[in-house]
Amino acid sequence: MGWSVGQVAGFAGVTVRTLHHYDDIGLLVPSERTYAGHRRYTDADLDRLQRILFYRELGFPLDEVAVLLDDPDADQRAHLRRQHALLTARIEKLQRMAAAVEHAMEARRMGIELTPEERFEVFGEHDPEQYQEEVRERWGDTDAYRESQRRTAAYTKEDWKRVGERFDGVHARVAGLMAEGAAPDSTEAMDAAEEHRQVITGSYYACGHEMHTGLGEMYVADPRFTATYDAIRPGLARYLRDAIVANAARHAD
Repeated sequence: MGWSVGQVAGFAGVTVRTLHHYDDIGLLVPSERTYAGHRRYTDADLDRLQRILFYRELGFPLDEVAVLLDDPDADQRAHLRRQHALLTARIEKLQRMAAAVEHAMEARRMGIELTPEERFEVFGEHDPEQYQEEVRERWGDTDAYRESQRRTAAYTKEDWKRVGERFDGVHARVAGLMAEGAAPDSTEAMDAAEEHRQVITGSYYACGHEMHTGLGEMYVADPRFTATYDAIRPGLARYLRDAIVANAARHAD
């Protein structure tokens, strides 16, 4: 007899009201009914609901979802291929946005001086001026802040792009090691953490291992940094922090 509307709502994480609405507009009409007229959903109905929810998650309005699902030339494999391509594109866009946010936060922390046009070209839709006052309050009296202000004052747009690309490369390397199952205290992960430190030293200020460890702790403690790293790969902020700590311990021995 299939599944009831309440059971399907529980499976899919949607409300009964949503399923009723999908039925009313013809988007997901249950294939079966009980003698009493209650909705019963089959395996095929659940497959269709899964595709609906995929497209909805990707931002498609219901009328467009209906057109996509009722395309006579598309089978289930075609839908999966389309959804995979859309999800991949969305992931890539989110990764670019995450990198832009991180660049903006670094710029804000270091007091970057770019024109508004250059800021948006380099950092995307995120304004690096957002945390200016906070940065000055937290680090304005430090030698590192003053050194960074001095060094970056002469940076051009291309200089900032080059710095961003170097960080992107390190982050991709660390995320790849994490995906491969390498431990944060493995030689490869510690080497990547050391490269991360060297990028900071080469771009902003002399970043010793103690200071680098403090930055690693900030990546975990500050939800904004955590979200930026975890958007690249879930858990990356903590993994990078652990690799930084291990690398600092290695150099202390």
